[in-house]
Amino acid sequence: MPLTFPTRGAMAAVLLSLGVGLGGCDALDPTNLFAEKYKPEVVADTPADKLYSDGLAKMEDRDFDGAAKSFDQLDKQYSYSDWSRKALLMTAYSNYEGAKYDDAINASKRYLQRHPASKDAAYAQYLMAMSQYKQIPDATRDQERSERALVALTELVQKYPNSEYATDAKAKIQITRDQLAAKEMEIGRFYLEKRSFPAAINRFRDVISKYQTTRHTEEALERLVEAYMALGITGEAQNAAAVLGHNFPDSPWYKDAYALLQTGGLEPREEKGSWLSRAFRSVTGQKTASAD
Repeated sequence: MPLTFPTRGAMAAVLLSLGVGLGGCDALDPTNLFAEKYKPEVVADTPADKLYSDGLAKMEDRDFDGAAKSFDQLDKQYSYSDWSRKALLMTAYSNYEGAKYDDAINASKRYLQRHPASKDAAYAQYLMAMSQYKQIPDATRDQERSERALVALTELVQKYPNSEYATDAKAKIQITRDQLAAKEMEIGRFYLEKRSFPAAINRFRDVISKYQTTRHTEEALERLVEAYMALGITGEAQNAAAVLGHNFPDSPWYKDAYALLQTGGLEPREEKGSWLSRAFRSVTGQKTASAD
């Protein structure tokens, strides 16, 4: 037989037999059976200015985690308002000051996605870049954070060249590049010690090609002389020594390179058309060999 459901009158009789008062027709509505037990509680939103003041007060007390939570609550309660814009930036700043750098990065990214044309967009980019920069490890460890910091700092300089943060970003770009070069040098020396000369050469060439303005360039050139001499590629060794001597004549690394060449009865000799010579001319602004 098909299932049948009790009529409205039959349902009322059942409820009365169980001692349940009708309390009006709405008591028979199944969606209201538990209305008395589970009353929804409406919580009034905290005024925006109160949440913002609370966040600032916590910042003053150096309770950065608490401040971030207040600003985050403000952002959620007043989404897409001007309060939300201010709160999101302050969330990023609070997390940055509290050394919760990944949270600061995420908040900064959200700000830039929502408010790319804001007058504070440059500051949000700066907070994101600095949060990456603060996490740069020493040269013995993986340099993924350094790569991310370099990208973020470079974007800041390119997108906001006239901002008050551009000068500081440029200085930190140089430091970050130096760190990346240090890692390449560490790996290159390891290969050199293991007599894996082609692998070592590739690392030292990367230092010269990508990070030529760092403090590691002189050593990279001397190490190239070592590696090329070990492989018997004397022409490249002579060229590397000549470029080293031309650009860093007083460097102790040049003295070492010169002495190493002399053990083979060789002198530094630059090949004007070599990649090495062109690399240095492109940085110093000199004419290329083809234009000489």
